[in-house]
Amino acid sequence: MTNNPLIDYPDLPPFADIRPEHVKPAVEELVAAGRQRIHDVLAARDFSYRALEMALAEEDDRLSKAFGPVGHLNAVAQNEVLREAYNGCLPLLSEYGTEVGQNSALFDAYQTLHDSEEFARLTPAQRKDIDNTLRDFRLSGVALPDRRKRQYMENAKQLSELTTRFENNLLDATQAWKKHVTDVAELDGLPDTALAGTADRAAAEGLEGWLLTLDFPVYFAVMSHATNRALREEMYRAFTTRASDQGPQAGEYDNADVMNEILRLRHEQALLLGFNNYAEESLATKMARDVDEVMTFLNDLARRARPQAEQELQALRAFAAEQGAGELQPWDLGYWSERLREARYDLSDEALRPWFPAEKVIAGMFSVVGTLFGIRFRQRDDVALWHPDVRFYELIDDDGGVRAAFYLDMYARTGKRGGAWMDDARLRRRRLDGSLQTPVAYLTCNFAPPAGGKPGLLTHDEVVTLFHEFGHGLHHMLTEQEVAGISGINGVAWDAVELPSQFLENWCWTEEGLALISGHYETGEPLPKETLEKMLAAKNFQSAMGMMRQLELSLFDMRLHAEYQPGLDIQGVLDEVREQVAVVKPPSFNRFQNGFGHIFAGGYAAGYYSYKWAEVLSSDAYSRFEEEGPFNGETGRDFRAKILARGGSEEPMELFKAFRGREPSVEPLLRHSGIAQEPA
Repeated sequence: MTNNPLIDYPDLPPFADIRPEHVKPAVEELVAAGRQRIHDVLAARDFSYRALEMALAEEDDRLSKAFGPVGHLNAVAQNEVLREAYNGCLPLLSEYGTEVGQNSALFDAYQTLHDSEEFARLTPAQRKDIDNTLRDFRLSGVALPDRRKRQYMENAKQLSELTTRFENNLLDATQAWKKHVTDVAELDGLPDTALAGTADRAAAEGLEGWLLTLDFPVYFAVMSHATNRALREEMYRAFTTRASDQGPQAGEYDNADVMNEILRLRHEQALLLGFNNYAEESLATKMARDVDEVMTFLNDLARRARPQAEQELQALRAFAAEQGAGELQPWDLGYWSERLREARYDLSDEALRPWFPAEKVIAGMFSVVGTLFGIRFRQRDDVALWHPDVRFYELIDDDGGVRAAFYLDMYARTGKRGGAWMDDARLRRRRLDGSLQTPVAYLTCNFAPPAGGKPGLLTHDEVVTLFHEFGHGLHHMLTEQEVAGISGINGVAWDAVELPSQFLENWCWTEEGLALISGHYETGEPLPKETLEKMLAAKNFQSAMGMMRQLELSLFDMRLHAEYQPGLDIQGVLDEVREQVAVVKPPSFNRFQNGFGHIFAGGYAAGYYSYKWAEVLSSDAYSRFEEEGPFNGETGRDFRAKILARGGSEEPMELFKAFRGREPSVEPLLRHSGIAQEPA
């Protein structure tokens, strides 16, 4: 806590006052205002940086702050009325965005600014923003003839609707499946936390006993701990066939046609812009130069990791056979992996939960980040929220000023999209009146909520997830850029955007970091040293298998978009990739792809490889802390100044070299993953 005076947030949304029936009229009014501002700017013929870029950024910000909270609520507190209001705005916003991107007169205005004497007097960040804007105009089809422009706009509108339909189908399929259990013997092996949570879910629906759902904390608990093999198989089939033509809801929420249409339209858009495929279009704004470079990178990692992954799988099979398990099926892998980890390291993730109460983890995370980057945190209780679990915090900088703020929404619940993510509530930018807008972020997770009278208790994996999303949040909040287009993660190449998030995960594995984020929820007792040693020993348990899974998804994504032709068999591509790199082959009914929201609805299309690409950067960046000390404040502030503060103002490779003093090496990633390295 600090004694700094409180500041007001007059433009933060009063979530309880958002009325779905008012959403579309408000958006229509703001879109009309945006069109009028563009008309006025072009009519005035003043193409200075202030009159052009700053004036239009003002309108964009107004629209973002009006519709952004609606989109956020649709993800974390969805109901049918809100969904309908949100969906009703998507065609309008898509049409407006494409219309602006294809406005030839506006493009010419930006080109005039770029070619003017003023351009040389702009800051490097402002020039980078203008360069990015001109590039994005071209990627929006500004140079297309009118007929093709209209086609591009129609395709963009359809894609916006289809990606939302994909998400809605997946959410509906996830929430439609429930299993009511009245005999606790069926749930043998489930941890107390999971039992208490499923009991609370049953009670909330007026039922006795326990209610199982496909929310990930429940699914993961069953797959890792339930001795009831039939129950594991039932839930595996339900989870891996969501939104597909298979499983208990076969055909009801099927995403197959949606996926095919998304791929077709993306490919058509790429062809309209002069690319050979959507993968080429996607890479036009990324660090990787072309598809061949990405495929070589992924295949090289697969070659290095596969031998160890096969050894890990063989060890798992041998262990399960010793326990009389027989032939392992996919729904057995999680269960026996957890048993093997317990046997090998005398450690289980569930046994660690009492040592990671959410309150202690949050306070410890703030301490870690504060030491590294010179900031403090203050909770505010006078800001409107959308659920009692949500909190609002401010970042207080060294000079005592409020640097940024964020909402933290930790727990899974009905109506909330699965997964974890960071999104911006508002950007840091310099306003037309000269004032500086501080950034605000949304940080969202889906951990098991407090249950059975106990506080929220996290697994260590969930702690890592929280640090990961907070790393994204810091990238957004600690930016020093005042230009909207390159502020925070804006303008950052997508295959570098995971650098700060993966980087921050490392402090979940240091002895000093664990001392700050752990403490028994009942006694406050620190994590015993022997437990810490076991955790560190188990850090890379089945790490090669995990890497091969990520590479499988990355290769599938890239091939899907690079090799697309009409009639492409999505399942066939996935089967081919699995034949090439997968050490574990799923059953034929598995329809993982129908729920692969990252590439069909989440911005990672032809970009899922970014996780591994950025992990090379993050592992190598952290290796400097290994050399200079994990809590070396000088090194931390250097990372803040050269990576976090810079946003999208420079190319990521140049920023990395400024921090590390050289180009990145893959060796730290292999070492941190415990994967044997080849001789030099």
